[in-house]
Amino acid sequence: MTPLNEFARLGVATVYEASGRVGLVDIALHQIVPGSRVAGPARTVRCAQDDNLMVHAVLATVEPGEVLVLTMPEPAPVALVGELLATQALAHKVAGLLIDASVRDVEELRALGLPIWARFIRVRGAQRGALGEINVPVEMGGTTVHPGDIVVIDADGAVVVARERADEVLAKSLAREKSEADKRAKFQAGTLSIDEYGLRAQVAAQLQPKTS
Repeated sequence: MTPLNEFARLGVATVYEASGRVGLVDIALHQIVPGSRVAGPARTVRCAQDDNLMVHAVLATVEPGEVLVLTMPEPAPVALVGELLATQALAHKVAGLLIDASVRDVEELRALGLPIWARFIRVRGAQRGALGEINVPVEMGGTTVHPGDIVVIDADGAVVVARERADEVLAKSLAREKSEADKRAKFQAGTLSIDEYGLRAQVAAQLQPKTS
């Protein structure tokens, strides 16, 4: 299994915790295709406000397996992607789309099956006439996404792993997965987390009546 497939399999929660709780894209996201999950290098796009010209432009240069990260100066419920742009992305083997704006044609997008996450679902269309930027650092949900960073997305949301930390975070994620498997077996056998984590004394101290 490739490192990217491993990141996708491990999922956002495990990768986020293993990374030291950094890189969270801290916004609510609509998962357009239920059950989808993806990990891939970011191809970043900063569109002009309420304009998707640069989405059309990036599809001429995108590489297979990349995750398109689409932003605007200010998040707004304007559809940067609909069925026709998603069809092109799928044809060019984009791994997924993370959109800090809106999508539309949701039923058609689900039928296509391309993994897409968006802040909004709104029908209001974008303009197509103003230049933006491609392959520049962009901000989304309190996190800076650089071109080539690893973006992991699933039903829990999205987390970004700096490309220079990818090997380190993957190793820590695999170790965390093993640790959680061991704990799961204990919990299934009846062990309580309050004992596994040594929390009884802490809870007891908090519950002691306070003296005046």
